[in-house]
Amino acid sequence: MPLRLSTLFVRTLREDPADAEVASHKLLVRAGYIRRAAPGIYTWLPLGLRVLAKVEAVVREEMAAAGAQEVHFPALLPREPYEATNRWTEYGPNLFRLRDRKGVDYLLAPTHEEMFTLLVKDLYSSYKDLPLTLFQIQTKYRDEARPRAGLIRGREFVMKDAYSFDVDDAGLDASYQAQRDAYRRIFDRLGLEYVIVAATSGAMGGSRSEEFLTPTPIGEDTFVRSPGGYAANVEAVTTVVPDAVPFDDAPAAHVEDTPDTPTIESLVGLANARYARPDRAWTAADTLKNVVVALVRPTGERELLVVGLPGDREVDLKRLEASVSPAEVEPAGDADFAAHPELVRGYIGPAVLGPNADGRAVDDEERTSVRYLLDPRVVAGTRWITGANESGKHVFDLVAGRDFTADGTVEAAEVRAGDEAPDGSGPLELARGIEIGHIFQLGRKYARALGLTVLDQNGKAVVVTMGSYGIGVTRVLAALAEANNDDKGLAWPAHVAPAHVHVVATGKDATVFDAAEELVRDLERRGVEVLYDDRPKVSPGVKFADAELLGVPLVVVVGRGLADGVVEVRSRAGGDAEQVPLAEAAERVARQVAALL
Repeated sequence: MPLRLSTLFVRTLREDPADAEVASHKLLVRAGYIRRAAPGIYTWLPLGLRVLAKVEAVVREEMAAAGAQEVHFPALLPREPYEATNRWTEYGPNLFRLRDRKGVDYLLAPTHEEMFTLLVKDLYSSYKDLPLTLFQIQTKYRDEARPRAGLIRGREFVMKDAYSFDVDDAGLDASYQAQRDAYRRIFDRLGLEYVIVAATSGAMGGSRSEEFLTPTPIGEDTFVRSPGGYAANVEAVTTVVPDAVPFDDAPAAHVEDTPDTPTIESLVGLANARYARPDRAWTAADTLKNVVVALVRPTGERELLVVGLPGDREVDLKRLEASVSPAEVEPAGDADFAAHPELVRGYIGPAVLGPNADGRAVDDEERTSVRYLLDPRVVAGTRWITGANESGKHVFDLVAGRDFTADGTVEAAEVRAGDEAPDGSGPLELARGIEIGHIFQLGRKYARALGLTVLDQNGKAVVVTMGSYGIGVTRVLAALAEANNDDKGLAWPAHVAPAHVHVVATGKDATVFDAAEELVRDLERRGVEVLYDDRPKVSPGVKFADAELLGVPLVVVVGRGLADGVVEVRSRAGGDAEQVPLAEAAERVARQVAALL
């Protein structure tokens, strides 16, 4: 049966919704595919569900082709398995927690590693049962602090998650590669441009981790590429560490007056004016900036951390959070500084930090020193201008490894275009993208925590090794909408569009509607999915505007040309139009649809 606009549950909008920021959000709401129910939560309308089902069908077909079997878990889950893996706590405020009438704790699942693991533990016990890959397509829940961009970052979303189970690491490598290949086929079939980048594992844990990103200026993720083929999410980029510098002839560190220099820019200006060096001018790269942040643990515990890095770099909070996960990072506040009076804002130096401050008395009170981590570029022998821990004073010629050390290093500095790729493959370029898939080698973390073992060939119990493979299905739909639109509306690829052809009957003459009805029936007999605008009292202008907004790939207009025995066939994406004899229209349109598919 065709979809008839006279009865279809849809209302198109001419104005963008007030809360919409990006094209996909605006157009999916305006075209009647989704409606906002609450921040980050959307109701799916008939047209939206049709597109979603087609995306899911591609995912299911390729999962089956890769040997994965489909299951389906509840979204409401008990607390105990997540306690066993510590994720009840580690997920922090992003986890939706609730209690039943008896006071028993539950959660709305953000992911299902624990449940997959327990299911396999319940049913399988021998190496002969493996390898095994299971998947589901199911709704997930995360209490995003700042849901944005419609379906791209919501609190409720549809996700395909798959898990592989193998006896050994060689098996995991094979399962991982099979899923990686399946992901490439999925995104190729959907027509989405994508880049595979090295990534961090975050709260998921595990070793090898890769993201599939679709490049777009509105993407939340920054990634890097090099001419030689290196690609990584910016959180996973590692710094090229310079060689240590000999410092036998380095002058002794000395404190100088630097009044009114709380910023790097003001410090560099004063240093060049008062303490000019003979060989070249001071730059921000000669300064050691010490940035104070607060780490908030999932338990609510708060810890101050100081990150030391060259003054020409900024701290990238996403990179820092990836390094300190599962803690979240916040700027240090007034209360933090009040609790640590040794931290003089704008003039903080290493002397009061980390191992340099151990055993120091501050205001006659013994305090635990603030943890101090350095950017990997701050290698032994490098000389710096940095704070002297006294307002209006800085230390010059402070040598790393001689005058100060740290508790360790951290990858927290911003990555910039032109930085050298870690593998030596050339300078990095930066781009933005939407994460549409993520694959992990989880290893034995979850199996060990939940006791998933099988007997090997020698009858010995071995811990199963696992992989995890996720695709954000609703996010993929949003990415398709983001990549396939113009100033008039959506322009879906044929294989995910809610219909293949949009037949528009214009005018008031009954013969037009009769001819359109017959054309619709003929198209359906040929296997073509039809959206039919059969509204009798709607103007041609409104119908054409709706056809452009809804984004069906081919539009067939039955109207004034009928007097000459022709209809107009338009391509929504290309804008091309041709007059086609009515008697040939169904056959020619069906051939065009077949070519598009």
